[in-house]
Amino acid sequence: MASARQVLCLCALLCVPRVRCEPIRYSVAEEGESGSVVANVAEDAGLTPAQLSARRARIASADGRQHFRLERATGRLVLAERLDREEMCGRSLTCTLAFELLLENPLQFFRVEVAVEDVNDHSPVFPEERVTFQIPERGDPGSRFPVEAAQDLDVGSNSIQAYTIAPGNDYFTVSPRIKGSSDIYVELVLEKPLDREEQPEVLFSLIATDGGSPPRSGTTQIHIIVLDANDNAPIFTQEVYVVQVLENAPAGFVVLRVVATDPDVGLNGDISYGFSQAINASHLPFTIGAISGEIRVTKPLDFESKEKHELRVRATDGGGLSALCKVLVEVVDVNDNAPEVVISSFSSPLPENTEPGIVVAVFAVRDRDSGVNGEISCALEDQLSFSLRPAYKNYYELVTMSTLDREETAQYLVVITAADAGSPPLTTTQTFTVDISDVNDNAPVFNQTSYTMYVQENNIPGVLVGAVSAADSDAGPNAKVTYSLRPVHPTERDPCSCISVNSENGHVFVLRPLDYEQVRQLEVLVSATDAGSPPLSTNITVCLLVVDENDNAPLVLHPAQDSSPPSSELVPASAEVGDLVTKVVAVDADSGQNSWLSFHLLRATDPGLFAVGSQNGEVCLRRPVTERDAVKQKLEVLVRDNGRPPLSATAALNVLLLNGLSQDHLPQQELAVQDEDSSLTIYLIVSLVFVSLLFLTSVTAFVACKVCKRKELKGGHVLYGTGNLQSSLAAGAAAGTLPHAYCYEINLTTGSGNSEFKFLKPILPSVPPQHSGTGRGVGDTEDFPPIPNSMGDAALDISGTPSVGHFNGLPFN
Repeated sequence: MASARQVLCLCALLCVPRVRCEPIRYSVAEEGESGSVVANVAEDAGLTPAQLSARRARIASADGRQHFRLERATGRLVLAERLDREEMCGRSLTCTLAFELLLENPLQFFRVEVAVEDVNDHSPVFPEERVTFQIPERGDPGSRFPVEAAQDLDVGSNSIQAYTIAPGNDYFTVSPRIKGSSDIYVELVLEKPLDREEQPEVLFSLIATDGGSPPRSGTTQIHIIVLDANDNAPIFTQEVYVVQVLENAPAGFVVLRVVATDPDVGLNGDISYGFSQAINASHLPFTIGAISGEIRVTKPLDFESKEKHELRVRATDGGGLSALCKVLVEVVDVNDNAPEVVISSFSSPLPENTEPGIVVAVFAVRDRDSGVNGEISCALEDQLSFSLRPAYKNYYELVTMSTLDREETAQYLVVITAADAGSPPLTTTQTFTVDISDVNDNAPVFNQTSYTMYVQENNIPGVLVGAVSAADSDAGPNAKVTYSLRPVHPTERDPCSCISVNSENGHVFVLRPLDYEQVRQLEVLVSATDAGSPPLSTNITVCLLVVDENDNAPLVLHPAQDSSPPSSELVPASAEVGDLVTKVVAVDADSGQNSWLSFHLLRATDPGLFAVGSQNGEVCLRRPVTERDAVKQKLEVLVRDNGRPPLSATAALNVLLLNGLSQDHLPQQELAVQDEDSSLTIYLIVSLVFVSLLFLTSVTAFVACKVCKRKELKGGHVLYGTGNLQSSLAAGAAAGTLPHAYCYEINLTTGSGNSEFKFLKPILPSVPPQHSGTGRGVGDTEDFPPIPNSMGDAALDISGTPSVGHFNGLPFN
């Protein structure tokens, strides 16, 4: 039969994985030492010690007391404390301690019942060490005198088995009596009449012996006082009184009135009531009236602590005769206990990427009330992210219902309400504070879609030009943002070395001086990266615009200022007012208003003879030529730009006033001058076309050279290579000038109507030219390659002498 029962339980366990169909039962003797082994519960449950540890096995009992302890390493069930069967179960014939073996992942329960076996560890004890009876003389043999039976906390064979009287007594014998099903008391039976005159007092011992091995015994002294005849004892109307009272009965409430009668008259018929000496009246929640026999409530009653109160009432007449009755007070339960929530496990914080269906908490609900008052229901208040799921009996699981987002809600307050079915119902709330831990699921976000910053050319190295800022909605290390530069194009190995960004605060610095005439705009890619694992990043483009400064003085192209001797313009003495003598041509490498040029006559041999156009630089006659005017006139024209502060250059020219030229020569001369201006313009346009073509060719060769040299470099951002460029720079520095991209020679003669441009040869890529005024001096170089402007960079060599200048797409004046 045992084998068949185990097979049936195994089948049921396979069908219902959470609950074992039949409890696992053990027995253990009381008074065992703490740590004593009860049984191997893992083996009986079909589990291994490794499973107990992995599934966090633990013991859960309804009353919360832990009488046993589970050793996960061995699977043994051991005593957690010394067991006292009498303290736990009283005089109950059976004493069973029930609890659940709880396992997680998946949730599974095994009910375990341990029967505590009684040992003979208590001796019989009489409630009174000395019992006194007043017995009248001439009492009839066979009269019986009740004595409170001895109490033995042990049960079964270890309880009291016999009562005896010590030898030397001839008047009494002992006779046990049973009232009801289990009420035992002892009667002393008078064997022969007492004679007060012969023996006024009788003393002897009453012995109670239990059935243990070895047996234990207890004694009480019996004191008999012989009185004159009072031959009727009080008699109760009932031997057992049973009454029910609500546990919320107020103090002073009358529970019951006991009544005893005595047929004697006079003093022998006066009856008084009191609780038996076997009961400690100070601990009772009741009191009894000595004359009325009314039993009243004195202290609050608690059904959950004690459901029944058993009272012993003695009625004694004036002659000393007495009688005993039993009063059984049953406490009726009322709904005075709110449900309790007992948490078994709780997980917090939860990562925000937790999937739905994860168990957050396991808890049990219980109510100390009984019946309908102890029926409990649980509900979750206004919560969409979590739900309750019944687990086993009164256990519930709190599980996630949807995905969690810490950036939306960092903490959840989950309120669970447990309510009983009493009237009115009592409720209890339990709040679970579920914190959500951060996961790096948000990349940094810049506060702008793009950044534009400005820097003045010729800036100080390391100047701050602006800052980028990005924020990360994550928390902790996942929200710490660092900044770095990235190559703008995937093919580039390194980012621009002219710009750096502070990794902590995003400040952008320009590391080297910039020249507007070479670099007008730079674009870099700034990356904001968080400290998560793996890190997330966002890139943004920063455009750096170079603001032009007036750092280039005007350059005079015509007349040439480095020729020796200077060329002379021929003017006939018959020329009229307003006739064009010559035109000063100059350019400025700056842009905007810094390149707007104005012309002024600085000094002249005869200041009133000539006038200079402030916008076009044309030198004209201001008055007719007279005989008193010197033949050779020296003029000095000031060319000034519109910068702040303005820069300037001077042009020196000679004018010869000639007599004897025919009148017919003047128109031809003027026509020649006009043809000369027209030819000069044509030649300039043709020169610019050739310069552009040559510039494109040189750029192509330069890019090809850079690609070839980059393959040979191992690290660092090399702006210039070695070889011919280095030797050319060294040779230029030794000569006091630097080489330029393209050089041209302009030959201007006074007698011809045409000007000639002589193409020399292209030279290596240009370096910054020498400037006058406050511009950069000879030999200054940039640390980055030049960026060509729309017209190309070129140098003009006027009258065969090297001179430095840039065209930069600016109009000639």
